[in-house]
Amino acid sequence: MNIKKELENLPFEKSNMRFCNVEVDPKEVQAIMINEVVPADPKQDFYGADDAAYLETTIPLFQKAGIHVNSISDILNLGVYITNAIKVPKTEYTVSKELMEESLPFLEKELSLFPKIKVIMLMGDVAKKAFNMISKKATGRNAVPGMSTYKLRSSEIYYEGIRILPSYIMTGQNILIEKSKFEMAAEDISVMAKIIQQ
Repeated sequence: MNIKKELENLPFEKSNMRFCNVEVDPKEVQAIMINEVVPADPKQDFYGADDAAYLETTIPLFQKAGIHVNSISDILNLGVYITNAIKVPKTEYTVSKELMEESLPFLEKELSLFPKIKVIMLMGDVAKKAFNMISKKATGRNAVPGMSTYKLRSSEIYYEGIRILPSYIMTGQNILIEKSKFEMAAEDISVMAKIIQQ
């Protein structure tokens, strides 16, 4: 299944939207990592090129978690699919609620494509907000409590039987500078890996 083709079929405005152009066997995917926003250059996205900027931080995070990967294909082969909550590159420092709402139907559909999900990792506050918007629409309440990620990491959160792991942004050079967040994100990836191996 090609993710991009699946999402392009949706009857919503998508002129500026960027979708993951990748072939995936949905039954093989057991974990989804939701990053914050697509990059301005599609080649820098997770599935854009072997040396994509988004992989410069993602692969070291997996390696720090003790998982031997060297490419996005290696990560997919583990049963882990990575996407972005916001499908339009941001033009300002923060992501507006409107931008989030425009991308939401696509993220919602994307998540529904995978029938065997055990874990969803929310990599950063934008991913957390987007996921809460989806859960609130479906159940009337937020799946993830509105407190800092640092406090949430020690609690077990479930949504429709799926373990939800709030974590930190996995892309951008800041994660390499902020050593404590890098360590914690790697620990969270390690937890994810253990869950999908059960």
